Amino acid sequence: MTEPVLARLTTLFEADRDPAKAAAMRAYMRDQFAFLGIMAPRQRELARVATAGVRRPNEADLLALADACWAREEREYQYFACGHLRRHVAVLTPAALPVLRRLITTRPWWDTVDIVAARVVGPMVARHDGLVAEMDAWIADDDLWVIRTALLHQLFYKSRTDVERLFGYCALRAGHGDFFIRKAIGWALREYAKTDPDSVRAFVAATSLSGLSRREALKNL
Repeated sequence: MTEPVLARLTTLFEADRDPAKAAAMRAYMRDQFAFLGIMAPRQRELARVATAGVRRPNEADLLALADACWAREEREYQYFACGHLRRHVAVLTPAALPVLRRLITTRPWWDTVDIVAARVVGPMVARHDGLVAEMDAWIADDDLWVIRTALLHQLFYKSRTDVERLFGYCALRAGHGDFFIRKAIGWALREYAKTDPDSVRAFVAATSLSGLSRREALKNL
């Protein structure tokens, strides 16, 4: 399935290439990646056309297509892969986690990592209890994007959140010096505060967090 979908997508994306918008998008992303210059709504429209009539992918299809997209230079291909993984996350098994880790740590930046963390890894962990131990290992990892994924994987769990784990992860990484980790701590806490504001207030009051993490956590309280 990979080659026909990628071939269609390439044809569609190339026809919509816009150098002026690509330059602006690249600048916005701090010159981290090349872009075709296709805005998000149009990307989604073209993705639907590229996958129209194609059979439902299995795990091997999904991961092969994601790897193929990650090998492309322009960022829109990685955005397509993230959306495709999210759409079909139900077919992914624990065996897919090493591949997802590779995607997280290859061409890494918040724009793809956060989608994979909260919308792909998160639902997988929710379905497969055995992956909780993997998140415990990821929060202790040396790679900042792997750490960020562990922090954010419960982002949309709401009342299903493992609160002890959420607070434990945040406390463990509270002293991390990187902006993206401190921001993720605050974001994870702020999102859970929508479910249980009192517990977040109490945790923030009792924990030595960075100013950034604290501000983000309490922003809506």
